[in-house]
Amino acid sequence: MPVKMLLNKGKVPVKIYTKEVESSALDQLKNIALLPFVHNHVAAMPDVHTGIGATVGAVIPTKGAIIPAAVGVDIGCGMTATRLSIKANQLPDNLKAVRRAIEEAIPVGFAKHKSIRAKNSTIIALDKVLDKQIIGKHPAIAKMLKKTYQTWTQQLGTLGGGNHFIELCLDENQDVWIMLHSGSRGIGNVIGRYFINLAKKDMEQHITQLPARDLAYFTEGAKHFDDYVEAVHWAQEYALFNRREMMRLIIEAVRKPLPPFDITKEAINCHHNYVAIEEHFGEQVFLTRKGAISAYDGELGIIPGSMGAKSYIVRGMGNPESFCSCSHGAGRKMSRSAARRCFSQDDVEIQTQGVECRKDKDVIDEIPGAYKPIEEVMENQNDLVEVVHTLKQVVCVKG
Repeated sequence: MPVKMLLNKGKVPVKIYTKEVESSALDQLKNIALLPFVHNHVAAMPDVHTGIGATVGAVIPTKGAIIPAAVGVDIGCGMTATRLSIKANQLPDNLKAVRRAIEEAIPVGFAKHKSIRAKNSTIIALDKVLDKQIIGKHPAIAKMLKKTYQTWTQQLGTLGGGNHFIELCLDENQDVWIMLHSGSRGIGNVIGRYFINLAKKDMEQHITQLPARDLAYFTEGAKHFDDYVEAVHWAQEYALFNRREMMRLIIEAVRKPLPPFDITKEAINCHHNYVAIEEHFGEQVFLTRKGAISAYDGELGIIPGSMGAKSYIVRGMGNPESFCSCSHGAGRKMSRSAARRCFSQDDVEIQTQGVECRKDKDVIDEIPGAYKPIEEVMENQNDLVEVVHTLKQVVCVKG
């Protein structure tokens, strides 16, 4: 079976789907497993690596408590993909115009649209909850994000930075796909940071011993528990809308440089940094997937490789040992700073050959060589998911 390593140094075991785990990630997993409210075991996906606060690639079932740092600050970060009706041989020989069209339509990094691009009904629904029920109770959140309303409304339909991307891909049948990776942008970041710090302050007041300060948590029924649950679910919904809006804008943008096409498959849209209420091993739990996607039996998901590598549309197999989860991507094998030390701009050009993308020094930390081989990651989870489509990008827009 794909469980490659069993860690028995906590209150519950940790089942790890790879043998390639850095010692700092093992320490983080051990600390999570020491918490008294973790249910049955912790699962670590084959792309597992050290994260900020908690391990990326960890699936954590908890009873009566949630760890904000395990969810992280890019709340609701995830993937969406849509198949078009055109084939590879219908694409223009030079794809630079396609990349430029996407870059002009979608702000990246900290940028936002010049005006609100999302539906008015979406903005009204989101604003009602954020303004009255989240910021109304925690006004300090608004002070953490400059021009709060303008920023979150105009960032709907934008990419962000880091490892977020938009790609035009080809599958094994030479069908064309649009795929993207993004999350809850600036507003999700400040919500995450605010509640992570609030959990730490609450724990300090109660003098609760923790295996690591970053694992501060809210217990069910405590003062800020319900507020965090409401805020995190709002941010997850925002991230979902952000990806949908972005996909709509991208499809509009590429109609000019591409031949006429239809949308042949409804978009797959899945989170990989989030918390949900699910039932596992006979108990209802708060299941946190930090760098992992839901893989219930028959459920479709997306597992991207690095810039220049393959990606996969998968179907879940509902494996209970992984809490019906699988990896969210290839997973980093070196930090961003280490990648910048190890690789050059020439390396980027070599490793992204055949892909229309940026190849400048500012994307060195996203070079394929900084990530685990996606084929190995997929082999290590062959009883968690089955591959439906194998994608290879021909255009990549980075944040």
